[in-house]
Amino acid sequence: MTTTATPPASDAAPSTTRMSHPVVGARAPRGHIGAIVAGSFAGGLLAAVALVAAPFIPPTEAGLTGAVLCGIALGWALLAVLSTRFTDQPQRWAAAPALVMGLSGLLLIAFGHSALELLSWVWPPVMLALAVWMLVSARRHLHSPSRRWLVYPALGVLALASLGGGYQTVRAAVEASADAMPGQLVDVGGHRLHLTCTGSGSPTVVLEPGAGMVSAQLGLITPTVARDTRVCVYDRAGRGWSEPAATRQDATQIATDLHTLLERAQVPGPYVLAGHSFGGLYVMTFAARYPADVAGLVLVDSTPPASPADATATAPDDAGASPLADRVVTLVSASARLGVTRLAGLPTPNDVRSTIEEYGQGGSSTREAAALRDFAGNPLIVLTAGIGHDADASAAQDALATLSTGSVHRVIDDVDHMGMIVDEDGAAATARAILDVVTSIRTATPMVD
Repeated sequence: MTTTATPPASDAAPSTTRMSHPVVGARAPRGHIGAIVAGSFAGGLLAAVALVAAPFIPPTEAGLTGAVLCGIALGWALLAVLSTRFTDQPQRWAAAPALVMGLSGLLLIAFGHSALELLSWVWPPVMLALAVWMLVSARRHLHSPSRRWLVYPALGVLALASLGGGYQTVRAAVEASADAMPGQLVDVGGHRLHLTCTGSGSPTVVLEPGAGMVSAQLGLITPTVARDTRVCVYDRAGRGWSEPAATRQDATQIATDLHTLLERAQVPGPYVLAGHSFGGLYVMTFAARYPADVAGLVLVDSTPPASPADATATAPDDAGASPLADRVVTLVSASARLGVTRLAGLPTPNDVRSTIEEYGQGGSSTREAAALRDFAGNPLIVLTAGIGHDADASAAQDALATLSTGSVHRVIDDVDHMGMIVDEDGAAATARAILDVVTSIRTATPMVD
């Protein structure tokens, strides 16, 4: 007789323990989207740097801006491709900024300034709309902390750049239509400089603005001087209405260009030269090179020249910037297209570039200005701002007054360096000093404090 064993009740009852089994058709998470995002962004930045340095990219504002856009486009393209291939969070939307930026970059590289002027109108609204669409797409498809730490900041920068670029384009167009250029443009050899002369009488006063400044910023001084004599203001190369120059702009070159400008514009000398800040270096260099053409000087809180020991020491070889450094300066100056440099009073790329180069030549300019060691008994007024000078700076201002036996040194209380030009009290003191020199020349009498 066969007996069938009955399993215990505990074995016969269904088990309450649930086993984990893969769900048919489910995809296991693949890749690490955060690493893909970071790597794509890093790749785009590296590509932008490499393209800027590449010799086949034109070293122009348009060419280098195009190179940056192509590099960033590559980063977005990497995000679209790598996220689709290696993760379960494909970011196909990133192909759109890759296409728009890449095409814009190629147009800039191929067609240069003409494409830059066109895109300055098209790019801001298109990129702002694209930034908003990318924000929505990233929020929908990208589920990673990298969205908050990398993508959102990048889109914020893109949106701000679009708004700034649009503002700059419109503002520049309004200014160009509203402000007719006064005076004339005069060819000084390879580029033209802007010159405006008002008033009548002699000697003619020539005003030299400070570093980074333009002739229009001397508007508190020129009308006062023009009531008594002829006064001329001009913009240095690449500044204001003047064209950029291919030559480096140290004090010697600036003085040479100014002499050519006055000669070709038929402005007869001798002149009373008034220079503010770095402009003081340029008028001293002019006086050293063309002494017969200078009847008097006014140094308005001037940058002091190099000491005799420094002036005669062997200067470093600064004949010109390296090609890579020149590309960097050009690219930095392009930031004016986004409106950011207006905060520093530099509204155009040419203004930014010429100012950077001017400060870069500062060492050479101080050495060259030291060539003026004796202004004989010619009228010279040294104006020093009463605010902002320590003991060493004050001593350097005192030393400037020793250049001539016919000098006067005035300290203008309660006025700082820029106030000598843009503050009403400082500008009035500057204009009065200029006219005092003019009067001294006309009457052949010594000046008084």
